Amino acid sequence: MPVRRILPPPIWRLFCKAARTRWWRCTRSQIVHPVAEKNSQLAPVKQLAEQHGIAVYQPDNFRDEHDRAALAALKPDVMLVVAYGLLLPQTVLDIPRLGCINVHASLLPRWRGAAPIQRAIEAGDSETGICIMQMEAGLDTGPVLARAVCPIVAEDTGGSLHDRLAVLGAKTLVRALDDLAAGTLTPETQNNALATYASKLNKEEAHLDFSHAAIELDCQIRAFNPFPVSWCALPNGERLRVWAAGVEQSDKKIPAGTVFALDASGLRVACGAGVLLLTELQLPNRNRMTVRELVNGHLLHLQVGDQLA
Repeated sequence: MPVRRILPPPIWRLFCKAARTRWWRCTRSQIVHPVAEKNSQLAPVKQLAEQHGIAVYQPDNFRDEHDRAALAALKPDVMLVVAYGLLLPQTVLDIPRLGCINVHASLLPRWRGAAPIQRAIEAGDSETGICIMQMEAGLDTGPVLARAVCPIVAEDTGGSLHDRLAVLGAKTLVRALDDLAAGTLTPETQNNALATYASKLNKEEAHLDFSHAAIELDCQIRAFNPFPVSWCALPNGERLRVWAAGVEQSDKKIPAGTVFALDASGLRVACGAGVLLLTELQLPNRNRMTVRELVNGHLLHLQVGDQLA
């Protein structure tokens, strides 16, 4: 069964390994969007494809009739799309006999859009997951063919949750393709009234506002690790990047953003509710370090009463 795919992060590499003995082993071509390659380095999946003699096509987009014709000439039964970053026109979605299948890292219809993993952590969700979706022209609106749930634990970051979902996504995709071949999948129509939108991440929204509750800021810090990384302003105006933190309770009436304790265990900052314990930081022009390392190295020039903005 000819399978074509579009832009694969780790999910696709793991899928390739899981699918070696499956019925779609005859995969012969891939389509990779060029945004995957930066600084003149080949995308890892392209390297993998070339190692196994799999042809790689890289159209800028599918607006050009020549690119659409090249895709149609492959006569695919199904096309797999992972983190492509662009909406595919209906003319492209109609080319594969069984349509286009998307691997989406949320429990749709919650968190449609570009950053479902980070938005789930930021919102304090207790679980997320993988949906295998039949693609439509709309943004993540198609019927769900299969889903798998993944708990979000208190220590999860955007990076750690991404890595777990990559493994879960590859396994779920393999099972879904088996069921697709057998004709046993039952599409589940999404309830649009329950939809939420996971907007694209940007660096400015990573600014910590200490007037918010400490538990909200902890979720933000974990969600934005490793990108775009939360930050606050030091008294001298320089940015202090915050990689890890914890939450403590306190009845002290202290203005939000005030440093009221600093020792090797962390930097305690008053918030709108509760206390944020900063434990891993990055000073300007330095590598990320634990607060213990910064204190022992006399690198953190803060004192009780200083204000972080």
